[in-house]
Amino acid sequence: MATVAVGIGVAFAQAERTRRAAKRQRKRERRFTQLPGEPLGEALRRIALGQLDLAIELLGGESGGGRGDGRDLDKKAIHETRKALKRLRALVGLLREELGERRYKREHAILRDAARQLAGARDAEVMVDTLDALLERHPRKLGRRRPLIELRRRLVAERAAAARRALDDRDLRAEVLRDLVGLRERARCWELAERPGLTIVEGDLQRIYRQGRRRMRCVARGKGGVRAAHEWRKRVKDLRYAAEILGLRPLARRAEELGELLGEEHDLAVLAGLLPPPGRAPFKGKRGKRARRALLERIARRRRRLRKRALRKGERLYRRRPKKLLRRVRSAHRRTSRI
Repeated sequence: MATVAVGIGVAFAQAERTRRAAKRQRKRERRFTQLPGEPLGEALRRIALGQLDLAIELLGGESGGGRGDGRDLDKKAIHETRKALKRLRALVGLLREELGERRYKREHAILRDAARQLAGARDAEVMVDTLDALLERHPRKLGRRRPLIELRRRLVAERAAAARRALDDRDLRAEVLRDLVGLRERARCWELAERPGLTIVEGDLQRIYRQGRRRMRCVARGKGGVRAAHEWRKRVKDLRYAAEILGLRPLARRAEELGELLGEEHDLAVLAGLLPPPGRAPFKGKRGKRARRALLERIARRRRRLRKRALRKGERLYRRRPKKLLRRVRSAHRRTSRI
């Protein structure tokens, strides 16, 4: 009996070691950055497969948040899936020249459409969070107004309805899963040239940086309104993710900080655009109109401050010409990739 017990104990210990080793390997494969000594082409393929595996597991309910049958997908899983899809879109954009225009457009469209199909619940939640931040920032001017309390109730109800639609729509999830599985099969076969340094991504990295620089100037000149600022934010996110992939932490951090400012400003603009007009619930009567006007004034004031801060940070982030930035990035990448 003792021998049997020892054998069982050894088997359990071995199984636990195997499980931990597999977990470490999976964590390594899903790191969203080039590893020390890892060829860039190999790193980009690994990162793409890792993020696709993560999104597929989350949508399939296999990540620990559900029973594994896809029926109890939660809001966190949707949020994490959308984050993985954003990273993948940035990665595909960084490989635009290497993949070729036809393949790039196909894969980018799949990732874009998948993210849009999952966007409803998250967007509704962002609106609640944005209003809450304003009410907390101005408790006396806004927090006690009944029309705004009613507005929050309505937004919470919309958030719950959007979450139910996203969580219960198995056909939608199945369609997204099919597309992502197909993309994974193609990504596994990507033939990415192993050229020295950043050669395979240099053209696209310059393009991403140049586009962000142009968008910033458009916003600084007051052209394009909310749409121009939103397009700038997307280019800033692309730069952030590209920097993370290449292990350029200072650049990634500065882009992330700028993206947060632009993101908050955009959410405020969207909230203002979604408000019912005066005379409609919850903005009926003089009290409702005053509450609506007070909310819009605070939104406009906050947006101006955020835009001013974003432009200051943007001027620092985009102060170099694209070619000069590329030279600095090459030097930094040589140091980080050999550690």
